[in-house]
Formats: sequence, structure tokens, C-alpha cells
Amino acid sequence: MTETELDAFADVLDGPVYVVTAATAGAGRGAGAPDERAGCLVGFASQCSIRPPRFMVWLSTLNHTFRVACRASHLAVHVLGRDQRELAELFGGETGDRTDKFARAEWVPSTDGSPLLTGAPAWFVGRIETRIDGGDHMGFLLAPTEVSPALRDVPELMRYGDVRAIAPGHPA
Repeated sequence: MTETELDAFADVLDGPVYVVTAATAGAGRGAGAPDERAGCLVGFASQCSIRPPRFMVWLSTLNHTFRVACRASHLAVHVLGRDQRELAELFGGETGDRTDKFARAEWVPSTDGSPLLTGAPAWFVGRIETRIDGGDHMGFLLAPTEVSPALRDVPELMRYGDVRAIAPGHPA
């Protein structure tokens, strides 16, 4: 299969997209104090094990979130509703190299300090178990440690087709 043929196959898929956030712990500033925060829109992610529960997210090695995630112990994974285009544009169309996305989004720290987007209908935090080189993306295998208290009514999830036109803050 050629790259073009794989792209054509992938174009018929319309999976959900996620916002993945990360934070590094601030040295000497207290437990959970963030030293650096980052977040990005992710299209490559999936549950990958039932027992034990595991979830894999793939981050582009070119973006700011990848660099922060490499120094983080946990990542937070958020789903968005189709009506949350503004959040998708912020986390998909801006780069943390130039923009403090968290100054423009409501969030709270999780138990481990990962940024949780308060507007997301559902989220979970996962401890990074391992990293897998996937070429231009790195896979982060997550073991869930914290989950949103209750799923809010989400009529439809944000999907790849909804964000395809967002110009990325970094090349993929």
C-alpha cells in the first residue's frame, strides 16, 4: 500500500479527536506545581487494552506538547463536543511555542497537576507507562489514574471531519 492509498483509506474514517494536555512538576515549588503546561488536538488515539485498562495517544514529535509530554509523568485526555470548535481551534491551530493556550481556556489541575479543561464533557488522566517510536509521532501508553466524575450529555463528539480545515500550529 502506498502512502497515497493509505491516506485515501484514512480519509473515509472519521474518528473522534481529543485534546491531550501535559504538565511538568515545578522543581522546588511544591507538589503538583506546574513548571510548564502544554496541550494539543490529537487525532491518533484509542483504547488499546481492556484488562488492564490502557489507552494510547500519539503526539507529533514536532510540537510543543510532545516536548512537555516527554518530561511529564501523566497526560490528560479530553473529548470535545461538536459545539466546542473554539477549543478545538485553540488546541489544534495554535502552538504552545508562541501561545499560552491555558490563559485562553478554563482549566483546573488534576491530582497529579495535569491541566483539566473544565469545558470538556469527559476526560481521564493516565500515567505514562511507556513511549513507542512511531516515526513522526510518538505513542504514549497510558494507565488511567483519574477520570471525570460523570459524563456530561454530549450529543455528538468532535470528529476529524469537523477539524480537518484547522491549520495546525505545527506541521504534523
